[in-house]
Amino acid sequence: MDFQAPNTLAEQIANFMAERIMTGQIRPGERVQEATLAAELKVSRVSVKEALYTLERWHLVEITPRKGASATRLDAEHASELYDVYMYLLMMLAVRLCERWQEPDKQPLLDATRHVVDQMQKPAANITAIVEASFELMEACCEVVGNPYLTEALSNFKPAVSRAYYLSANRYRQGLKQTTRFFARFPQAVLARDSAQAQALIREFAEHQKALIQQALAS
Repeated sequence: MDFQAPNTLAEQIANFMAERIMTGQIRPGERVQEATLAAELKVSRVSVKEALYTLERWHLVEITPRKGASATRLDAEHASELYDVYMYLLMMLAVRLCERWQEPDKQPLLDATRHVVDQMQKPAANITAIVEASFELMEACCEVVGNPYLTEALSNFKPAVSRAYYLSANRYRQGLKQTTRFFARFPQAVLARDSAQAQALIREFAEHQKALIQQALAS
């Protein structure tokens, strides 16, 4: 039997704060006061401090000695740097996926891809649902690949990338046609074990998404 441990208090605080940062309720560069947050949530400062370390790992806050924590900056330049690293992690994932998938993995991967496309084809595109479905596909790919270090690295980028999407939602909607095309072509490359094509598709897709987000943040 598998036992699922409940989230610790620090994890709950981290998730609560991540939502506020990702949706822009806490602005880039804004200070996060430990004492104020502890009083607001009626928790100990120790739990808040632990939560802030988690948020730092997720690239959502920056902790400076003697100055405390603040939400990380998210301008066009920082979004570019974020996406460059994320893109190469995804390309690495694609290579390993092409090498390692087996026949039982085929249908779950296709189902996860179809779920993303279905979300994008709804009359009123819900950016939150699309982003979540995209990450579910990434997690399905990580499960097939089975590299815990790569999985952890990608998981730690999820909140920061989600934040970039939420803060540029209108621009992201404009790119849904190209996004749909990517999700139609990427599984074909993976199932053909064509890692070069899979990487090329990810690079093209990531550069397009990065450009949309840069435009949104620059304006």
